[in-house]
Amino acid sequence: MRLAEGAYAILGDLPSSATTLVEVPVGAGDSLGTRVHRLSSVLTIAQSVGRELRADDSPAIVVGGDCGVEFAAVRHALTPRAAVVWFDAHPDLHSPRSSESGAFSGMVLRSLIGDDGEDLPTMGPGPTPEPLDPARVILAGARSYDDAEDRYIDSRHVRTVSSLDFDPADVVAAVEDSGATEVYLHVDLDVLDPGVVEGLLDPQPFGLDLGVLIETITALTERFTLVGAGLCSFAPVDAEAASDDMGTILRILGALSR
Repeated sequence: MRLAEGAYAILGDLPSSATTLVEVPVGAGDSLGTRVHRLSSVLTIAQSVGRELRADDSPAIVVGGDCGVEFAAVRHALTPRAAVVWFDAHPDLHSPRSSESGAFSGMVLRSLIGDDGEDLPTMGPGPTPEPLDPARVILAGARSYDDAEDRYIDSRHVRTVSSLDFDPADVVAAVEDSGATEVYLHVDLDVLDPGVVEGLLDPQPFGLDLGVLIETITALTERFTLVGAGLCSFAPVDAEAASDDMGTILRILGALSR
């Protein structure tokens, strides 16, 4: 419920003429015989988001929910020229087999890369798109890894820029090194330090300062073509707490939408 409250809180500050509300299923959902919890809900949301994105070819910012909401958004935006910059405290590179929680939010980036497609049914109508090349993935600000994710990052040579010695220029350089000319920007609010934003389900210490995040987003959108973006994981405990964080969130959305 906290994620839903967070999404509705942000909705109240967005321009209605430029905003489309995507309803999500009520209820826990079913795993459909897989290791992915609530997969039926994940599928329904992916199909609904994908349908709305296909109705308009302009770059979109998907707001709300957890990281799994962005599966359809990233897949829709990907081109052979695009890199994905993953601003997140967690790499979200588990497979259904390695995940202890079974939550799709911790598998979404791995699912986009496609290494574990045999564990997941088709996530939307039509032909399966080309998978995301791990050489075009940049983990920015990640600092909470499980062992399985560490091994995967090493084996697939995924580029990382740690929050502990973060420099916006290093993120830009990583995208340049990938050969990309376009970017999709995923922003999980937990990439920020818990002292910057309070409405988080899983806050991690030693995160980014808001100014550094804004500077990095600005540098990327000035250097590369933005093909899409997402902002997720806002989970305030109540309306008053949501209001306290709204200035931070609107600054991020402003940077993404320039």
